[in-house]
Amino acid sequence: MTLRETADVLTAQDYPLTAAELASACGDHELDEADGGETLRAVIARTGEDRFETATEATFAVYGAVGESAVGRVGYSDRDPTPMGVDGPEPVSF
Repeated sequence: MTLRETADVLTAQDYPLTAAELASACGDHELDEADGGETLRAVIARTGEDRFETATEATFAVYGAVGESAVGRVGYSDRDPTPMGVDGPEPVSF
């Protein structure tokens, strides 16, 4: 499942929950990653949290614990504006 689908699964739970309860409830879901995948249980374990008070807290913790292969090209964005004081690329007309 995608990260957006992961957030939906986490939001569907009744909080507060311990990390063990959350892993038991939805840990078997598989996250899609560039080099395969991993279970949500493994990601929840990496958060280092013992308890989640809200779905937002759980979602942010999981987003922070996913590996690089879950987020695509690391450090790349073709939509970021050129920072102030830096000469950007020359515009190209097609």
